[in-house]
Amino acid sequence: MSSLSLRPSLFDIENAGMRAVVLEAADVSLMQQFFHANPGYFLTVFGHPPRTDEAQREWDDLPPADMTFSRRLHIGFVDGAGELIGVAGVLADFLCEGVWHIGLFVVATSLHGGGVSRKIHAQLEKWMKQEGAQWVRLGVIEGNTRGERFWERSGYSEVRRRLGVEMGNRVNTLRVMVKTLGGGSLEAYLKLVTRDRPE
Repeated sequence: MSSLSLRPSLFDIENAGMRAVVLEAADVSLMQQFFHANPGYFLTVFGHPPRTDEAQREWDDLPPADMTFSRRLHIGFVDGAGELIGVAGVLADFLCEGVWHIGLFVVATSLHGGGVSRKIHAQLEKWMKQEGAQWVRLGVIEGNTRGERFWERSGYSEVRRRLGVEMGNRVNTLRVMVKTLGGGSLEAYLKLVTRDRPE
């Protein structure tokens, strides 16, 4: 049984027998094992499998100093035995108050296609809204068909594209997508977050 089995729940994944926990620095090795067991995201985004220090890089990675945020969380999604079946990286009040950013969202490959990712995201979104999120922002790689379809079906809208983004062995086009959570319109978001205005 994983050490995460005793970790307090951040929230439960309703009707899925899963829950979310806050990951700590001591959990980096568990994250690394999870990444190695589920390399698809890294192959798609970076063009190579997870590096031997991928989890530590993810843990240490911060936005540039001029891109402010109030909180940064790595969230682990665990099954009934406390085994890690997904990881998300979240920034609160990113760029301005009320904007939350999902920088990483990976669910175990073995669970793809069964609606688990959608259940996890729905509960994550509900929790973020309770914590003060009015908008959720993320980036998805153009050509990552599964990812693009998932986020579009989850209610996210493209606001701009960033061309020529170097990521590992790939140069990607990044679709910046935003979803409103009822607290503000997309128009209000673009007035606040000038960097995401269409070019």
